[in-house]
Amino acid sequence: MAENAQAGARVDGRHDDQIRPVTIETSFFDHAEGSASIRMGKTWVVCAATVEERQPPWLKGTNRGWVTAEYGMLPRAVSRRRKREPGSRGLEIQRLVGRTLRAIVDLRGLPLHTITLDCDVLNADGGTRTAAVTGAFVALCEACRWMASEGRILKIPIQDQVAGLGIGLVKGQVLSDLCYAEDSEAAVDTNLFMTASGQFVGIHASAEIRPFGAEDLENFVRVARPGFEQLFAVQREALGLPPDEPFRAAALTSG
Repeated sequence: MAENAQAGARVDGRHDDQIRPVTIETSFFDHAEGSASIRMGKTWVVCAATVEERQPPWLKGTNRGWVTAEYGMLPRAVSRRRKREPGSRGLEIQRLVGRTLRAIVDLRGLPLHTITLDCDVLNADGGTRTAAVTGAFVALCEACRWMASEGRILKIPIQDQVAGLGIGLVKGQVLSDLCYAEDSEAAVDTNLFMTASGQFVGIHASAEIRPFGAEDLENFVRVARPGFEQLFAVQREALGLPPDEPFRAAALTSG
């Protein structure tokens, strides 16, 4: 546990560095080449991967593939009905999901193919974008596993795991995996995207009430680490890999 972890101080009684209960279920959709359902507390996101033999126009003439994403939220995933179109926030998040996943894929290993990850929020209670990334990674692995079984790729081109986790400064405490009630009171709201090898894919931090410094950012990362370790273990377990061993893409097609 992180040094500043306190039990019982949060709205749901968690320690400061403790994430909500998380479960990931694969093969959620019958027709998608890969899919996953992820629940983190009351937040529930489903992710479907579609494999197509096509390239974006800017890749024509190359042998590279592409990974992209779309993000949406059901109208009653939140307390008041939302319109179905993604809006500026949804477009921002789907670009984020696509960039984050591309960072851990060797696109040369997906020749002439595009994988689209559709991430749909069924219920929102904070952390939907980080849950979308964490679940979409599993759906992406399942899609690559399917491609290998069909002979479309020679090996799985995924180089590392990636997951997302929200961290916030709430009433002077650094908290991991904020629910909506905590997020709405955060003085600083941060989303971290990290690989299992400990490298960052993205750090998106915003001062909601007061500015923050480098020491705050170091605390955010420190408090996030136990949660990331748990997320990576849950991802591996969902994929049928040993949860306590490092990720190996080749293991996705072994046996």
